[in-house]
Order: sequence, then structure tokens, then C-alpha cells
Amino acid sequence: MRLAGHVDAADAGGGQFAVAVVDAQGDVDALLLVIAGAGDLEGLVLRGEVVDRGDGELLALGAGDGLRAGRLVVLAAVAVALAVLATGCAGGGGGETKGAASSPSSASARAAAALKQLKTNSLVPLEGEAPAPKLPVTVDSSDGREVTVEDASRILPLNGGIAEIVFTLGLGDKVVGRDITATFEEAKDLPQVTKAHDVSAESVLSLEPTVVLADTDTGPGEAIDQIRDAGVPVVVLDPATELADVSTRTTRVAEALGVPAVGRALNQRISDELKAARAAVPQGSKPKVAFLYMRGSAAVHLIGGKGSGADSLIAAAGADDAGVASGLDKPFTPITSEALVKAQPEVILMMTKGLESVGGVDGLVEIPGIRETPAGMDRRVVDLEDGVLLSHGPRTPLVIDILVERLHQG
Repeated sequence: MRLAGHVDAADAGGGQFAVAVVDAQGDVDALLLVIAGAGDLEGLVLRGEVVDRGDGELLALGAGDGLRAGRLVVLAAVAVALAVLATGCAGGGGGETKGAASSPSSASARAAAALKQLKTNSLVPLEGEAPAPKLPVTVDSSDGREVTVEDASRILPLNGGIAEIVFTLGLGDKVVGRDITATFEEAKDLPQVTKAHDVSAESVLSLEPTVVLADTDTGPGEAIDQIRDAGVPVVVLDPATELADVSTRTTRVAEALGVPAVGRALNQRISDELKAARAAVPQGSKPKVAFLYMRGSAAVHLIGGKGSGADSLIAAAGADDAGVASGLDKPFTPITSEALVKAQPEVILMMTKGLESVGGVDGLVEIPGIRETPAGMDRRVVDLEDGVLLSHGPRTPLVIDILVERLHQG
């Protein structure tokens, strides 16, 4: 078998390297974990052709600009974890040395790794034993109350992003239920306590939670009051709509559950992953990206502006939010042909189910105004799974990795 394309590699630590083989169309044909001697890593091949010798080894052939041949011994074909791509390795040619993480093809490798992780629909908890909550604690709730948590043995998060944090902290075995937005694998078999997006107080209380975690968008308010009146501590958090909110929310969840040190460790991991994702942003012009929230069955067609939750993701991926740039100062505005013409997006970003609800890309471009935009004319539409795109949680760095690669294509 012959894998034709260029090679992109990043230091995985411990003498191992994550290597992507990227074809002429920019698609990743192989994602491998390899090992090589130190001599082979100086001037590591970043452009060339890869040949599978059929004996468990790959031969990387360099081409031009001082790039030379190197031999890479394959250990395994794996879905590389995001963290292993944090540090680039040196390139050859005698000029300025740049890490692979700063090259567009490194963005391809990172995006491929992120997509493989998201396809598992599972979380990556912090390493080590499950933490032991130190309780009781008294914390501030975003609805103006002070809440004392005495027992975290039966946790009920009423928001998908909050649930991701709880599981990633290592407390997933204490979670007794979920809301409709907790769509990841570890939570899918838990009882759902929401009807559409409304909380059922009866369903919540039937699970006998010892602490409930919600945000200010969780409702109806009467249901939250009913849960509190039954004696269950309810900690309300602010919504997460910016990247900075991920750290704040993680800290508050960890404090409410009596594991503040674990929260700090998770925040450090997320920060490192976000830094690595941003390092892969290519230099040059920034594409204009419009976030569209659509539910075709309900005739809901909205364009995102300042505070939509997508604007900070778009900025982190090295692009400009077309809605914000056109002066939309509210999170969402009904789509009009005039608004789209003014925004002039080069790329449209959507949730997967939203795109499906309007008939895919074919149906999307039939909506008035879409076809007249550069994105509509070029059919440049990027979609990501609903439960991940705006979760603003531990998987957000994966979202940035994918956006960096997809928004800068073409």
C-alpha cells in the first residue's frame, strides 16, 4: 500500500511522535503514533511521500528545501489525544525553526485527532483515582443565594456542559440523572429529567439527589423552587458563553462539590489544550464566519451576534464573526436577506441537527439571502454536533481544533 501525501508530526513526549499523512485534498489518510531516533528528528520530514513497506515500518521520503529522508517505526495506528499535539517538533532547512503546531497541516492533524475523539462521544477524565469530596461547603449561587452542600453522593446536573465538567472531574459515578443536552456516552443511559428543555421537578425529586447543579437559563423557575422547597441544595451558575467562562464554571462546579484542587487541575489541562489549539491557527487573513441557529421544523432562522456563544469560538479559531462585524450586538437576530448581505460571511457555522432540519446544504442555500453570500455561493458550511459546539466545557478545545482546520480551508 502506498500513502501519498505530506507528513506532519508533533512531539508526543517520551520519544513518541504523532504523525499525520495528509493527501493533496487536505484529508488525513493516516494518523499514527511513531517513534524515531533523535537523529531522525532533526530536520524531520514535513513534506514528502510516505510508503508502507508492509513490515510494520514506514519510509518517509523528503523532497527539496533541505528536507531529508527519515525512517519512522510505526507503533500503532491510534486516535491521538489532543494533549500529545501540544508541542511541535523542529523543521529543517537551516532557517527559523517553527513547531509543527504552527503550520496549517498541523491543524489538519489536530482536527483529525479531535474528530476521532468526538466520534467516540466520550469524555477523557482526569487521570488518577476518583476524588473524595471534602464537605460541607457553602458557595454562592448565581440567583443571589448562599447554598450549603453537605453530600455529593447523588449529583444531578441540569445542563450538558455542567455534566461534562462533573464527569471529567472524576465524579461521574455519583451522577444520577441528566438533562436533554447531556448527550455524551457516559450519560446516555441515565434517566432524563427534562421534557424538551423544561425541568420536571417530579422527575428530579424521584432520583433523590443530594445536590442539583443548574444555570440561570434552567427552568421553569417554579420547578427549581419546588426542588429547593423539598430540601435539595440547588447551586445555580451563570451561563457559559465565552471561552473564559469555561474556567469560571469549572472552578464553581468543583468548589460546590468539594473538590477545588481537582477543579484547578482540570482548568490547567483545558488551558494547555486551548493554547495548543490556538497555536495551530495559520497566519494571514481571517475568514468571516456567520453562526446560524436554525430549526427548520419550527421556522426558527437566527444569525449569531455578540454573546451568541459562538463568537468567542470563532475568534479563538482565528476568524472574524460576521454577525459581530456587521454590528449585531445581541446574541441572536432573526435572519433577513439584508442582514446576510451586510454580514457577507465566507463560511457558515451551524449545529448538525440545525443543518439537517433545513434539508442540509441544498436546503440551506434556498433560504432567502443565503445564496447571495460568499459562503452560499461556495457552499462553505461547517457543522458540529449540537451537544458539543456550544457546550463550553472540557471538550471545547476539540471544537477549536476542528474549527481552526475547517474555517481556514480554501
